[in-house]
Amino acid sequence: MTSHLQPVEHVDDISANWINAALRQDGLSGVVSEVSSKPIGTGQMADSFRINLGFALVNASHDMPQSVVVKMQAEDELSRQAGAGGAYSSEMRFYTELASTVSIRTPHCYFAIGPDDEGRFALVLEDMAPAEQGDQLLGCDVESARSAVINLAGLHGPRWCDPTLVDVVPYRSAEETAFLASVVAESTAGFIAHYGDRVDAEDVLVLQAFAPRCGKWLVDNRDRFAPVHGDYRLDNLLFGKSDDGGVEVSAVDWQTLDLGLPGRDLGYFLGNSLLPGDRRASEKELVSAYHNALLGYGVEDYSLEQCFDDYRYGQFQGLMITVLAAVGLAHTERGDDMFMAMSSRACEAIRDLDSLALLER
Repeated sequence: MTSHLQPVEHVDDISANWINAALRQDGLSGVVSEVSSKPIGTGQMADSFRINLGFALVNASHDMPQSVVVKMQAEDELSRQAGAGGAYSSEMRFYTELASTVSIRTPHCYFAIGPDDEGRFALVLEDMAPAEQGDQLLGCDVESARSAVINLAGLHGPRWCDPTLVDVVPYRSAEETAFLASVVAESTAGFIAHYGDRVDAEDVLVLQAFAPRCGKWLVDNRDRFAPVHGDYRLDNLLFGKSDDGGVEVSAVDWQTLDLGLPGRDLGYFLGNSLLPGDRRASEKELVSAYHNALLGYGVEDYSLEQCFDDYRYGQFQGLMITVLAAVGLAHTERGDDMFMAMSSRACEAIRDLDSLALLER
């Protein structure tokens, strides 16, 4: 996906001509005559807009979508700097190099450009409406969670332990891992200090126990690997109706794409997206549904017991992402409430599942 088009600085700079040129990169030939935009989503590292398309001629839109979603760099400078540090490049890499090789449901990408030297990028994506974004604060029901973990298996299963993945999503070097671990330790201290009494005393103990062990956790169990979404939770999932009346889930926001233990995504999703009582009651069933879906992609020599242990181990993804985002991004009231919910749910799951014991192996 290359063209003379450049990323824009503001959404108001997206013209009908810009959209026409972008969609022609995907082989669409209709002519857009006008555009209007509306902010959507709750992302904090990038901004997303629904772009409604108008057509001057009745027959000019025969192969064209009526709307698209444009994702671009955050207007907030702190969030933009955070994204330009690698997150924007990761998302571009998913849509341009990885998406066509896996089976996870995700929006079609019409056009991708950037990031440039100023951190600007643009993704023109399929509008998944009327599917609706999940709500991290409210949590989801078990049926929705089941559809989400089966969809997640579509990311992990097709490229399970594929050695060529390192050409697309390379492992961090030892130096990069050590640096990330140090940032997690520093961010954990900052998280506890910033939120103070909002963080339960028992949760503080879990946070402090994980922080110095993060480096080990990041590299453990490398004999089982796949592409890892890294932030697979309700705010980054769209929920719609399938043809048979069930729940259809699509994943967005690939800025934390990684290569690692697939259980990180599974643990993070179930540990953060279900209310604790629902998680405790249904996690064995849901892990089994995910495992069965993996087997359907030809994954072998991976038992349900091993999968559940990886699920336990993956719970720490919730702590890592939460402290990094809470300290590294601009604060909002909803964002702060969300980080509190995520931290609390992750810590409770870690205690319930005795996940800290796995770090001592």
